[in-house]
Amino acid sequence: MNSGVRIFIFISRNFSHMTYEKEIVIDGKGHLIGRLTSIVAKHLLNGQKVTVVRCEDLNVSGSFYRNKLKYLAYLRKRCIINPARGPFHFRAPSRIFYRTIRGMIPHKTARGAAALERLKVFEGIPTPYDKVKRVVVPAALRVLRLKPGRKYCTVKRISSEMGWKYQGVVERLEEKRKAKSQVYYQRKKALNKLRAQATTKVAKEVKPVNEKLAAFGF
Repeated sequence: MNSGVRIFIFISRNFSHMTYEKEIVIDGKGHLIGRLTSIVAKHLLNGQKVTVVRCEDLNVSGSFYRNKLKYLAYLRKRCIINPARGPFHFRAPSRIFYRTIRGMIPHKTARGAAALERLKVFEGIPTPYDKVKRVVVPAALRVLRLKPGRKYCTVKRISSEMGWKYQGVVERLEEKRKAKSQVYYQRKKALNKLRAQATTKVAKEVKPVNEKLAAFGF
């Protein structure tokens, strides 16, 4: 699959008429984290399995400085008697996204716990999902939902300044994946061109056969 092309498929917000798939893989790049989590949480509660990749490229509205202050305030919330009891402050982008979704789900009930088990979150695009069709959610895309000129920042910048150590590792792996994907895409494009040429070449020969098949409804 070409790394530069993302398939734009509308994931419906009309949850009463949802169509279920085996698994939905969402490319998190360019989505506003709050809007995406609200939609994903509802799909999880309705029984849909959802996987979100490239969580490090999720966007947060507001300037970086403002969001950094908010995260620092969040870090100060702890148990005074024994901080090891929690709350636990995740630094990785995927875990930040996971915790945001957890806050929108009744995770202490059996229904909520089952919903969270249907969720998978990753930084980058790991091996099983680099060859799977990935979708976006237009209702949560920053370019569609945030007013032009408004400030925003990425989750990976907040995470890296708060103690996440793997931004460089994820970026290197993403470069390798994109190079590999580009080779595959060029090969696929060449094969499609050859197939189209072959179809045009034999069109006259197979026309009588196609007409007979059409008569029988094929």
